[in-house]
Amino acid sequence: MITEPHMHRRSLLALFGGTILATGALGASRAWATVPVARAGGKALTVEFDAALNGRLVSGLSGQAVVLSDFAASETVTLTGDKVVSAFSFAEHRQAPVSDAHGKGVRHTVRGTSAEGLEKVVSLTFYERYPGFPLLKVTWRNTRTEPLSIESYRIGAHMLKSSGAGFWSWSGSTHADRRDWVQPAKEGFEQANFMGMNASDYGSGTPVVDVWRPDAGIAVGHIELRPKAVSLPIVSTAAGASVALQEARAVTLNSGDTLESLDAFVTAHQRDYYATLDAYRRIMADRGLAAPKAPEGSYEAIWCAWGYDRNFNVAEVEGTYAKVKELGFKWAVLDDGWQTNEGDWALDPRKFRTEADMIAFVKAIRAAGLKPKLWLAPLAVDPGSDLLHDHTDMLLLDENGAVQDVTWWNAFYLCPAYQPTIDYTRKLVHRIIAEWGYEGLKLDGQHMNGVAPCYNPAHNHARPEESVEKLQDFWKMVYDTAIAANPQAVVEFCPCGTSYAFHNLPYTNQVPSSDPLSSWQVRHKGKSLKALMGRDAAYAGDHVELSDGGNDWASTVGIGAVISTKFTWPNEGRGKDANFRLTPEREAVWRKWADIYNAKMLPKGQYLGELYDIGFDKPEAHAVEKDGKLYYAFYAPKTAPLWDGSVELRGLGKGAYRLTDYVNGKDLGTVTAATSRIPAKFEQSLLIEAVPVKGRRA
Repeated sequence: MITEPHMHRRSLLALFGGTILATGALGASRAWATVPVARAGGKALTVEFDAALNGRLVSGLSGQAVVLSDFAASETVTLTGDKVVSAFSFAEHRQAPVSDAHGKGVRHTVRGTSAEGLEKVVSLTFYERYPGFPLLKVTWRNTRTEPLSIESYRIGAHMLKSSGAGFWSWSGSTHADRRDWVQPAKEGFEQANFMGMNASDYGSGTPVVDVWRPDAGIAVGHIELRPKAVSLPIVSTAAGASVALQEARAVTLNSGDTLESLDAFVTAHQRDYYATLDAYRRIMADRGLAAPKAPEGSYEAIWCAWGYDRNFNVAEVEGTYAKVKELGFKWAVLDDGWQTNEGDWALDPRKFRTEADMIAFVKAIRAAGLKPKLWLAPLAVDPGSDLLHDHTDMLLLDENGAVQDVTWWNAFYLCPAYQPTIDYTRKLVHRIIAEWGYEGLKLDGQHMNGVAPCYNPAHNHARPEESVEKLQDFWKMVYDTAIAANPQAVVEFCPCGTSYAFHNLPYTNQVPSSDPLSSWQVRHKGKSLKALMGRDAAYAGDHVELSDGGNDWASTVGIGAVISTKFTWPNEGRGKDANFRLTPEREAVWRKWADIYNAKMLPKGQYLGELYDIGFDKPEAHAVEKDGKLYYAFYAPKTAPLWDGSVELRGLGKGAYRLTDYVNGKDLGTVTAATSRIPAKFEQSLLIEAVPVKGRRA
């Protein structure tokens, strides 16, 4: 099994040794190392190389050249025995026009040779449609007669120099502690960001990392069409914050043989990570991976029966529908507990004696004026299930023949690249949508995000990594099967607490914040997924009961997310965390926010993630444009929930705008782009609607 590399602080710092040294006395004493001999790029970003083929980044986004990183060994190879080949004597620089799926551009190639007999060629392609976002490819060729044994390579390694204001970071890796995707990168911060499995059932993610300071940021990632087990380490020191892409690939190069890196990118940007993820999404769409257009149902408010836990009874669930409908929610989701176990997916006879009972249950949801959705956790199989007893051949096994654990349900993984697993799941999904009549699926579980390599001999995989690389094909099958049965089906993908694997996103039309640990996670996951799936992606805030205080509707509504709840009524739910009863006090709050949500429907607008920096701007701010109006959401820090200062309304067009606190119905006056900063005093959040005033000019 490929697991996260064992990387302590010393080894992580060693990865960036060249970068760190270049900022100190050694770099300063080598005058030749500070003179560029080749330049690639344009106004937004220039990548410069010195005589040793060290690279540095120079940004022009501010209108003047700003050196973001010092010359350092940006592309290296590690030979067997941990010898790092980092110095390459510059030989030539060529450029040529290109025109391909990404549009027109210019490809720069810089070549050099090392004392160890390796020739390095760095290819950087700058496209007109993607300023400051060059695609990166590196090759190394053995020019000697004797073979060279390579352990790993590293590309796109740059250190964003410190400005003294600190750094923030975005990481696309998945961890069992379900940590924030957006974190301050203080001195001493380090994260390996391995894209394989970081626990038995936590793995994969979006292969991008980004670090930024108030005026600029840098990022690196790969653009392969399949997941890859790479590391994207971030290390922050007093000198700066570093990013890189590293792949462990043991290979022996005979004379003339070539090692090619993954297709990757390196970029510079302003404000936070949103610009990086937005450009990455568009690049991947050019290459054939894009999220589908969400159907109308993906935006409708959600009620889920999970407040009753898996030990629900049908009567109490059905007894809640009238209140769900009355409050303005559109979906009724039957969660975990309808089945005998994960794997067989047979009906629990204590709730549904026959399939006719399940079909009648679905009809009752529709009769109540709601839409039915069913919970499902594909690829998990429980010990004791008939499926496991009869089909051990479906299991995903490691190199020792051991099963891979799915911890939440005490289950095991099925292999997504094994045809019997695929066929079994296809029949199950078809039955749920086409025969039982459900209009949506809630696909759930951290194990869905990524899988380990499979060594099950019954599967005859060409390579163990087939299970990893074909996981997205499995989810495509699930999505296509549901849509074939009902073209308006909502296929929700909820990989509990993980950092979504980008390669799975083309096969879902609704994504929740997936068990958020805080309102902060609701908001920054929303910004991230709007960047990765599109400005009008059907992102849901997940059950509001999971937010700070269990009732932070403003964090969902304000950023343009779909609202969701798991309230119980008229009685309390069950389970150790049960506190979900819709009391009269809660009902007034739930009703108010559902009315606001249904009136504004901000998820269908355009999320303007480029306007604000989620790390450095205070207070935290978000903006959505819909129907010619602008909607702003400001959030006070959790440590100081009372904000008394000013807020800036960015992105205003020509003319005047009438401002309203649309939560409290309070008139906030009129502003223009020239007078967009206004005084504000609020507790926790302030949501503003800005409506153009007809005939009123600036």
